[in-house]
Amino acid sequence: MYHATWPSRSYLLMVAAKLGFAWLVIRLVTSVLRNAFIVRLVSITAWFVAALSIVGQLDATVDLLDSFAIVFGGLRLTPLLAIKAGALLLIALWLTNIASNFAESRINSTTDLTPSVQVLLVKIIRIGLLTVAIVIALGAVGIDLSALAVFSGAVGVGIGIGLQKIVANFISGIILLADKSVKPGDLVTIGDNTGRISAMKTRYISVAAGDGREFLVPNEDLVTQKVVNWTYTDKNTLVKIAFGTNYDADPKLVCTLAAETAAAHPRAQKGKPPTCLLTEFAEAGMKFSLTFWIADPDGMDKVKSDVMLELWDAFKREGIRVPYPVREIRIRGGALPVETSVEVPN
Repeated sequence: MYHATWPSRSYLLMVAAKLGFAWLVIRLVTSVLRNAFIVRLVSITAWFVAALSIVGQLDATVDLLDSFAIVFGGLRLTPLLAIKAGALLLIALWLTNIASNFAESRINSTTDLTPSVQVLLVKIIRIGLLTVAIVIALGAVGIDLSALAVFSGAVGVGIGIGLQKIVANFISGIILLADKSVKPGDLVTIGDNTGRISAMKTRYISVAAGDGREFLVPNEDLVTQKVVNWTYTDKNTLVKIAFGTNYDADPKLVCTLAAETAAAHPRAQKGKPPTCLLTEFAEAGMKFSLTFWIADPDGMDKVKSDVMLELWDAFKREGIRVPYPVREIRIRGGALPVETSVEVPN
């Protein structure tokens, strides 16, 4: 009786083989995918299929999943068809990601292409490969793409109403890459934020502020709003410093000191000498404008601070004072009483 009920050796080998195959599939997916949700989904599916196969209910389950159908025009949708399409689409997208990453690395290593052209080519390749992957995956499970024409009206309405911002940002991204108005590495000012473009995505650009912050700007904003590109055609940047002195100072000496101080800064361009102009005789003193060129806008605030500190030291050496507001108080109807007290320390 014991020998009659104990499973045969071939049955045990079959069970071990199916469990081993499921484990192999899970290990393979875990090694190539980093998405925890997808890995967990594949693991559950693999063990579930292995369990159904071991108990001999896999074919019955497949027939059951294929028995429930919803017909749209000439398209017959079943749970089995959806599972097959999802699995094949997942594999196709994984292969597409590998191919697009390889193409991106090759394109980015080409020095003959500008950064904007590189990003544009990568986006075109990704979109093309994604389209091919979807068509192949749907065709592999027997879905006739012409049967999907019934959904075209609904998809059009969805894009026009719910996805208009996404589509607008996508098209704006293509426009930005084509006209090269901004590109990775440019220093831009958008609103009150200034930083370098670190990446250009399908929906937005990433701008690194330099202080640890990184803000994301929708592509549509760069097309429809004012953007200051400090490095659009030339990286040379004009630095402007406004300052003032009292009327006791010699304005010619002030301009000379300011120009010499700016020229002495290591980042000031030697071929373009600094300029200092007297701009106004104001109420509190004279106002001046100092301008000089630097080769790159990076750290412009630091350069301005350095020059202003050196200018302060130069003014102190020459006895030039910076003006401050002066108020004259006139008292009508006689003088105010003044009380004076002297404290004698113990």
